[in-house]
Amino acid sequence: MRSMKAVYTIWLRDVLRFMRERSRIVGTLAQPLLYLLIVGTGLSAAFRLPQAPEGFSYLQFMYPGILGMSVLFTSVFSGLSIVWDREFGFLKEVLVAPVPRWAVAVGKALGGSTVAMIQGAVLLLLAPLVGISLTFITILKVFLVLFIIAFSLTSLGITIASRMESMEGFQMIMNFLVMPLFFLSGALFPLKGVAPWMETLMKIDPLTYGVDALRNIIFANNDQGQLFVNFSLSLDLTVICLMALVFIFLGARAFNRQE
Repeated sequence: MRSMKAVYTIWLRDVLRFMRERSRIVGTLAQPLLYLLIVGTGLSAAFRLPQAPEGFSYLQFMYPGILGMSVLFTSVFSGLSIVWDREFGFLKEVLVAPVPRWAVAVGKALGGSTVAMIQGAVLLLLAPLVGISLTFITILKVFLVLFIIAFSLTSLGITIASRMESMEGFQMIMNFLVMPLFFLSGALFPLKGVAPWMETLMKIDPLTYGVDALRNIIFANNDQGQLFVNFSLSLDLTVICLMALVFIFLGARAFNRQE
């Protein structure tokens, strides 16, 4: 019971902290628009999928990737709050509290996931702009997948942030990890048709299965979109669930080793 209260308290603190920072709210709402309207539209005008059927645009192909990208960046960089809390002494107060440290890690992961989900919700509202129609059931399924992805990536950010002494070091390490994760996820180009060595790297990237799961769900009733689905939904869900379990375990262990 005490552990659950600790999880809730840490989660609530992170959510309230987000809601009280207007600049973060504005950024959270504006970033999806930037991704979709500028990045998506710009790349759509410059690139064309050679195997795309008539009537299926590059922007429609990229939409699930933009969803994954939005959650990826927001989730992993939420770990920055741990470095911030350490610098201001708040983390030390939390770690000496009579609660399990894994509960602190889970609370932080849920807090970062919630903020990432808000950004994902904004992008889902923009789906009609790219010609994608989503039913209520589809939105619920997409939300579930986005939450698993956000939870695992926030846990990754927590794991790394627990070992970092400065915000500059954290940002450098995360940029080094995040950009390959994103570019190899299949968000910008399909897995089929690339060089064999790149295809191997893309299959190793766990985010590939997250983006593929989103395509599986969003294009479930779209034969054109199904051409760009690479794996079964069950395999995608298995990989991202394993990713979430591994990363939260590493995050909790990193917190246990904090001094």
